[in-house]
Amino acid sequence: MDATRLSRRNAFRAGGGLLGAVGALTFMAQTSRAEPWTWAPEGSIVGSGNGADPLTMWDPEADPVVADVMDNADVPAVNRLLATWTHNGQPIPAGLPPNLRDFMEYARQLPSWADQNRLGQSFQFTQKRGTYLGVLYAFASGMMSTVIPHEALAVYYSRGGSHLKDRIAKTAKFGYDIGTVNAYAPDGEMIVTCVKTRIIHAAVRHLLPSSPHWPDDIKPISQNDVMVTWHSLATTIMRVFKQWNLNIPPGESDGYLHSWQLAGHFLGVRDEYIPASWDQADDQAKQVLDPIIAPTAEGVSLAHGLLDLGFDLDLTLLSKPILGAFTRFILGDQVADWLQIPREPVWNPLLQVAWAPFVAVKEGVQGVVPPTKDVAWMFDEFLRQFVLWYVAELHMPLSIEIPQTNR
Repeated sequence: MDATRLSRRNAFRAGGGLLGAVGALTFMAQTSRAEPWTWAPEGSIVGSGNGADPLTMWDPEADPVVADVMDNADVPAVNRLLATWTHNGQPIPAGLPPNLRDFMEYARQLPSWADQNRLGQSFQFTQKRGTYLGVLYAFASGMMSTVIPHEALAVYYSRGGSHLKDRIAKTAKFGYDIGTVNAYAPDGEMIVTCVKTRIIHAAVRHLLPSSPHWPDDIKPISQNDVMVTWHSLATTIMRVFKQWNLNIPPGESDGYLHSWQLAGHFLGVRDEYIPASWDQADDQAKQVLDPIIAPTAEGVSLAHGLLDLGFDLDLTLLSKPILGAFTRFILGDQVADWLQIPREPVWNPLLQVAWAPFVAVKEGVQGVVPPTKDVAWMFDEFLRQFVLWYVAELHMPLSIEIPQTNR
């Protein structure tokens, strides 16, 4: 470590900076397991593996390539070329550094276990539930990320923390791309989105340790961290659907899982960590996700930044109190209290009583008494406005590119 970086770290630690110091302590407390890694690779999509703890694994294929590009190539020129690569079957842009081009070509290949029939079932799953699925991506998953200490600190102190609107747009693109009918087909975009995200993860691993706010000798975004995020999305959404007592056809449920199995693979997760079933996913989440949920000062700041994004459009049902009420309803009182989200006197009780019947009626569940017409209209309008906001974010000038700075 060079003297300049050491000096900046010492100045930070000696001079204060309570937000970063508290966050760093929380982070370091979460970088070892209270219990040994016990999830068996026999439960993975490939049914085998060496059983190494994913906390000790990163991305040995991407990391040296991206570090070399960042240290020795013209990164803005590389980003301009990456911006032209948008569809899965499109040739890798000419002019990229050869090692990066070779890595991208390798990283975008479908694994042998990819199943197109299961992916077709995944689209049926999304097609039926697209509107409230988007709500869950935001409030079950997006807001949960703010109480995952590893993720909250990595986002806050990297470039994404200071460019939150841009980061949420890229996250929205991920959720949009995985739900399209052609997500993994040559004319789709999900493989490109995943591979670019994998490159960004490698860039953050190379860049973030130079931040004076980052703990010494901690390498961000391990395989464990990526799977924690995976569970905050896929596994959490299926858990919520179970809480809502939705009867999802097994083929659609399995297809949705398969789309996320492929997402994990293209993000660089070793196949031995990718669960083969929802039961296996739930078992793994109980070890890697559930025990680590905790508040940080950085997470609280990010959460309120996310809630404030609804003000960017003139959409009355995306006000901060209503977005906060959805967060409390979906993630529960403890998480909402950690994030310092106040109780909302109208929407909180309304959601508790009427949301599950509203969704059940949308699902065509027989025998469920629907909410009143006015309440159903409010929920429909919320979903409509949320989709408008979501799509508006996707229409930003959007390019997933290699960062050059931290926060």
